[in-house]
Amino acid sequence: MRGKEMAALATIVYLCSIVVAAPMPAVGCIDESPEGVAKWFQNLGHRKEKLTTFKLYLHDQVSGKNPTAVVVARANFTSKTPAPTPFGTIVVIDDPLTVRPELNSPVVARAQGIYLSDGLEEFALNINVNFVFTSGKYKGSTLSLFGRNPVFHTYRELSIVGGTGIFRLARGILTVKTYQFNATSNDATLQYYFAVLHY
Repeated sequence: MRGKEMAALATIVYLCSIVVAAPMPAVGCIDESPEGVAKWFQNLGHRKEKLTTFKLYLHDQVSGKNPTAVVVARANFTSKTPAPTPFGTIVVIDDPLTVRPELNSPVVARAQGIYLSDGLEEFALNINVNFVFTSGKYKGSTLSLFGRNPVFHTYRELSIVGGTGIFRLARGILTVKTYQFNATSNDATLQYYFAVLHY
């Protein structure tokens, strides 16, 4: 080996030893250790809040062999009333979010959590969901959503109440629009417009 090759090899070995020895952050170059979080807060005054917007498609699949939305509880009286109602139904979800409306388009996140039917006079869902980003530039980060979804409105506004990773201290609005609904299977595809303030 010549001198330049030896120097390059030595550099590579040195860098690899640093990578192996150092604890790796889970999200890009964000340190998620308690010390790293404390340091992040100490430097927060020097950071500017920024707005991030993007659109994804959620696929809520209640039918088929591998549903992503499953009913886990239902009120006893709701199916026995003269006009059966979904009131009191609780659903657990692990729905994929894709970049395009087709179910086979790239999955970039999962919506994991619950929604429940809590409207007697109007069909509305109370939604408590975490968006877990699994690929792309937000991989490893999350956003937390909480709000009321009156499903028959054209546009529904829900609150983004927090986040982790790139979205630490996030707040914002998720605007939901039904893209497609199958009345036979109850499967749905929803457009999700994210407007997120974060540091």
